[in-house]
Amino acid sequence: MNYVVNDFGSYKLHMIETDKFKTLAVKVVFRRPIVKDQITIRNVLSDLFMQSSNKYKTKRDLTIEAQNLYACEVSTSNNRLGNYITTTFHLNCLNDKYTEEGNFKKAVEFLSEIIFNPDVKNKKFNKEKIDIVKSNCRSTLNSLKEDSSNYSLIRMFEEFDSDAACSYRLAGYLNDLDNINESTLYEYYESMINSDLVDVFILGNFNREEIINIFRDTFKIRTLKKVRVPYILEEKSVKKKREFNEKIDNSQSKLSIACRCNELSEYERNYVLTLYNVILGGGCDSKLFKEVREKHSLCYTVYSVPNKLDNVLIIQAGIDKDNYEKTVKLIEENMEAMRKGNFNESDISIAREYYLTALEEVLESTDRIIDNYLMKELIGTDTIEMKRVMIGKVEKDEIIKVAKKIKLDTVFLLEGVKDERD
Repeated sequence: MNYVVNDFGSYKLHMIETDKFKTLAVKVVFRRPIVKDQITIRNVLSDLFMQSSNKYKTKRDLTIEAQNLYACEVSTSNNRLGNYITTTFHLNCLNDKYTEEGNFKKAVEFLSEIIFNPDVKNKKFNKEKIDIVKSNCRSTLNSLKEDSSNYSLIRMFEEFDSDAACSYRLAGYLNDLDNINESTLYEYYESMINSDLVDVFILGNFNREEIINIFRDTFKIRTLKKVRVPYILEEKSVKKKREFNEKIDNSQSKLSIACRCNELSEYERNYVLTLYNVILGGGCDSKLFKEVREKHSLCYTVYSVPNKLDNVLIIQAGIDKDNYEKTVKLIEENMEAMRKGNFNESDISIAREYYLTALEEVLESTDRIIDNYLMKELIGTDTIEMKRVMIGKVEKDEIIKVAKKIKLDTVFLLEGVKDERD
């Protein structure tokens, strides 16, 4: 792949050239430091873009136009990356060689219409559309407990560090939803368009100069740059293990554990921690899977995953509440075994192959390829080619060193109290 960045001042255009796909994929990423009481309004705004625009007055009109552009796909999503919140506009359409000349330019103009020409009159968004989105958002917020695994994770992070960005509910908050109206939403929209940092990514087989001209002519962004904050969350020390419990009307209990990963170098965070995680709980060959699930039959599911921007390793398990203490103790024993080096070169080789296979899967997805380049832009991660090289350099003593830097901090049990016989 050939990767070129063109800096327009108010935003960067990232061009990733490859002939592997028949489509052209575009991501427009708006981002700013996350503020807790702005999450809900950003969610409403993100969903509202897909309801209408000034030119396309209904959701049906948007759908018809997308079909006219050879069934191009347009969507929005919100995410948190460390200390930042992002709103991403996604566009996927067939290359002009499979449709007709000029189709991609029309698709970009369609995307631009959605972003920069919303359904606004007298500096107010359409109330009817806002009410639809707010109703959907309210339903989502009222049903958070229905996904017990996710809710357990949310509650664990709230106990883990209530002041840190990782504790914020990305779905938003009901109290903030009540304060959103046509005027406040437009004020926030203006702020996002004029103040967010913006990056535009395009991936596919294209003429570079044509792409530059299309976006220069279509995306008239005049972003006022804001002071940046670090993407990676601040490190905090572990004093002692803390345990929390909340009951839920469910037959199964959900266990969520947060382990702090402090004083990691960039190399350790990106590569050594990755192999440590795969060996500990990253798959069906992991210690946690074999010991906790298979050997001792203490859980239905168990896995670990690192959240590198938060300096956290997360462990989750689905258990019977009666197995809580045994499960936590066995997890701690397996973490201690990693610190003592009780794993072999075969474990490292399996973990390395697992990682390399995952990299190959990235190359099969336009979305994941762009995400890889986004992280390269934001925090300087390596290219996929370099990742293949660097993962091969990780040695056992480096994994042991990282294992000693990982400390169990917060244990949260979402305790199922429903009797299966009921």
